[in-house]
Amino acid sequence: MSAAYHSHTAVLAASSTTEHRPLIITLFAVFVAATLGITVWAGRQTKSASDFYAGGRQFTAFQNGLAVSGDYMSAASFLGIAGAIALFGYDGFLYSIGFLVAWLVALLLVAEPLRNSGRYTMGDVLAYRMRQRPVRTAAGVSTIVVSIFYLLAQMAGAGVLVSLLLGITSDAGKILIVALVGVLMIVYVTIGGMKGTTWVQMVKAVLLIAGAVLMTFMVLWKFNFNVSDLLGTAAEKSGHGAAFLEPGLKYGATGTSKLDFLSLGIALVLGTAGLPHILIRFYTVPTAKAARKSVNWAIGIIGGFYLMTIALGFGAAALIGPKEIIAKNPAGNAAAPQLAEYLGGVGTTGGAVMLAVISAVAFATILAVVAGLTLASSSSFAHDIYANVIRKGKASEKEEMRAARWATVFIGAAAIVLGAFARDMNVAGLVALAFAVAASANLPTLLYSLFWKRFTTQGALWSIYGGLAGSVILVLFSPVVSGNEKTSMFKGVDFAWFPLENPGLISIPLGFLLGWIGSLLSKEEPDKGKYAELEVKSLTGIGAH
Repeated sequence: MSAAYHSHTAVLAASSTTEHRPLIITLFAVFVAATLGITVWAGRQTKSASDFYAGGRQFTAFQNGLAVSGDYMSAASFLGIAGAIALFGYDGFLYSIGFLVAWLVALLLVAEPLRNSGRYTMGDVLAYRMRQRPVRTAAGVSTIVVSIFYLLAQMAGAGVLVSLLLGITSDAGKILIVALVGVLMIVYVTIGGMKGTTWVQMVKAVLLIAGAVLMTFMVLWKFNFNVSDLLGTAAEKSGHGAAFLEPGLKYGATGTSKLDFLSLGIALVLGTAGLPHILIRFYTVPTAKAARKSVNWAIGIIGGFYLMTIALGFGAAALIGPKEIIAKNPAGNAAAPQLAEYLGGVGTTGGAVMLAVISAVAFATILAVVAGLTLASSSSFAHDIYANVIRKGKASEKEEMRAARWATVFIGAAAIVLGAFARDMNVAGLVALAFAVAASANLPTLLYSLFWKRFTTQGALWSIYGGLAGSVILVLFSPVVSGNEKTSMFKGVDFAWFPLENPGLISIPLGFLLGWIGSLLSKEEPDKGKYAELEVKSLTGIGAH
């Protein structure tokens, strides 16, 4: 298409968005009001700690699978992957594969043993055969750090999305949006607990899948359901020709970029099984069998969604073109909303409705994930640090729930402040960091606790703190933070000495290595009786809560 056509559509899109802004704001408000209504309804049924942390363990495998998918398909999945495919073709789709394969690791290694051996948090599993206080403190710190990094990415994504739609360009306006998301998140968690959060995630998952199915159908319809035609047009429009459909456009130009891809792949595949907000979802079902089934449901739902990202990404490349996509957002985060407006008709009411609905769904996605993250970190603080470390196991259920609610307020406030600073930062770097930290600190400790009888408290502490420090330090001195004028968080400075954008290749083996060395050097004799108990409990579910 000609440059004149593109500029014409851009002008139409801008005027359409302005003209239909009341409609867009109304749709947003209706959606937020509906999710708040669900939260208040669920909050009335939240009476005990089990209700607040684990939804009373009353959710079925299908419901939990739907909620897990809602928790997992974040702004990075919906907005980021569609944008990555639209700009980098085959290499962008590798994100979808990484996210999906990660579920097999969670299913095969973590879901069932975790549901059998824990109660509310990851710290429960670690503390079963280790010294309670140091291990619970480490688990709590790690959970909060991972959650806050993930939260930053979601808050920044919300800022970009809403300011794009409402036409807000001022810094004060963007900070206000971040604050609004933070306040909503605090309300969801303090009122609704796990029950409210789970219902919001289920509703959001259904809406996101429905939106993706509708857009996929419309894209394929434009190409007479000929996938080959779609891919061919996308390759032609991309400016890269056949290379767009082959590996190497983003990760293949240099040896460093190949290593970067390997590092990112390892972090994505292993990180999911260590993400705190995903791990606590396994406690919301009544049995280990239901936990396993819910992961099967999640794999099916998420797999279907990631298949549709092919149509969304390549559809955006074919119908809109990379220049238009980059003009709206250099990282391609606006590709899905732009495609929605194009499919509905640029400059028409249909286009405005499609844009508003898909953007409202993306905003819902952010809210649901943010609520899950906040719940994971506040639960870990209240249950691991407050109840078991500060109060030494003597806190009542009421006191523990009060501590969780206060923790939600403080974590929400921290996320608002940091999110305000991160509003213009590279969100992909923050998401990748959360995955790398989870895989470096949480996963080695969990696997060693469940499957290695020689593992000790010292090994657990070395693994968590070493993996945590290693991954955070490497990212601080990587191109994600400085040294790259286009994508770094801080422009105009360069203190990067670590060449890779993701630390997973170094920090994940480091976490495993430190856990092993720490245990071998420890003078503490592992409690083999406790390990045998944990092994039986994790494999059979006998004595599980």
